[in-house]
Amino acid sequence: MADIAATDAPAAARSSGEADKGTLRLHRAIMIGIAIALVIAPFVAYPVFVMKVLCFALFALAFNLLLGYGGLLSFGHAAYFGMASYVCAFTAKNWGLTPELAILLGTAVSGGLGLVFGALAIRRQGIYFAMITLALAQMVFFFSLQTPRFTGGEDGIQAVPRGKLFGLIDLADDRALYWLVAAIFMAGLLAMYRIIHSPFGQVCKAIRDNEPRAISLGYRANQYKLAVFVLSAMLAGLAGSTKAIVFQLASLTDVHWSMSGEVVLMTLVGGLGTVFGPIAGALVIVSMQNYLASLGAWVTVVQGVIFVICVMTFREGIVGVISKWIGKPL
Repeated sequence: MADIAATDAPAAARSSGEADKGTLRLHRAIMIGIAIALVIAPFVAYPVFVMKVLCFALFALAFNLLLGYGGLLSFGHAAYFGMASYVCAFTAKNWGLTPELAILLGTAVSGGLGLVFGALAIRRQGIYFAMITLALAQMVFFFSLQTPRFTGGEDGIQAVPRGKLFGLIDLADDRALYWLVAAIFMAGLLAMYRIIHSPFGQVCKAIRDNEPRAISLGYRANQYKLAVFVLSAMLAGLAGSTKAIVFQLASLTDVHWSMSGEVVLMTLVGGLGTVFGPIAGALVIVSMQNYLASLGAWVTVVQGVIFVICVMTFREGIVGVISKWIGKPL
C-alpha cells in the first residue's frame, strides 16, 4: 500500500501541474485577446464609450480584489473613486498639473484615504464592516457637498483640461486619450492578476476562506486585510482619476452611494471572485446605461430586473458560469 501511495503522489502532482499550466495558457490567451480587442475597439466603436467601459471595468476589478479575493464587502468604494476624481480634476484645472501627474496624485490620495478608512473598518467583520464603509463614504459625500471651493458643490468641477501627456502628446484628441486609458486599464488588470497569484494573494484567499486557521498558522490577518483594502482603494482611485480626465468632469455622482451600488452590481453580474468577470459586468451595465438612456429613470429598474435574474439563474455571474462549463478558473 505504501508503494502504491508513493507511486500515486508524483502522478497527482504532475496532473495538478499540468492543470495549472493549462489555466495559465488560457489566461494568457484571454489577456492577448483583450489587448487585441483594445486595439480594434476605437475603430469600430465610439472611443469615449469604450473609455467609459474601461474606467468602470478597472473600478469593478478594484472592488473584486477586495470582495472576491479578500472577502471584505465594502458599501463605500465610491469614496475612493470619487475623491480621486475630485483631486485629479482640481489639480489639473487649478494647479495646471499634466494629466499623468494629476492621475497619480488622485491615486495616491485615494490610497491614503483607503489606509485611514481601512484601519478603522477592519476592526469589525461582516455586516458591521460593510456598514462602517458606507458611513465613512457618506462622510466623504457630505464633505464634497459642503466644500464648493474644492469640489464645486452641486455643480462639480467642469471643463477639466485634458492637457498634454508628458508635455508632448495632446490628449484633446479622443483617439490619443484612448490609448492612454487602454494602457492604464491593461496595467491595472495585469497588476491585479499579479497580486492575486502572488504569495500575498494566496494568503488573502486563505484568510477569506478560514480566517481563524490562517491566524493559527501565524499570519497577521488584519495587516493583510488592510493591505488589500489599500490596494483596492488605489485601483479604484486610478479608475476615478482617469474618468475625470476622460469626461473632463468630477461631480457628486462619483461619491454618491449609488456609485458604490453600481460597482457591486457590475462585479456580481460579471462574476465575483473571477479575474475577468468584472470586465464583462462593466461592459453589460455601461452598455445598458448608454443604449437604454432613452428610458430615463427606468434604466435603474431594468438593471434591477437583470440583477434579480442573474441571482436567480446563475449566481456565479456571466464569467463564473462559463468557468464552470469549461472546468477552468477564469
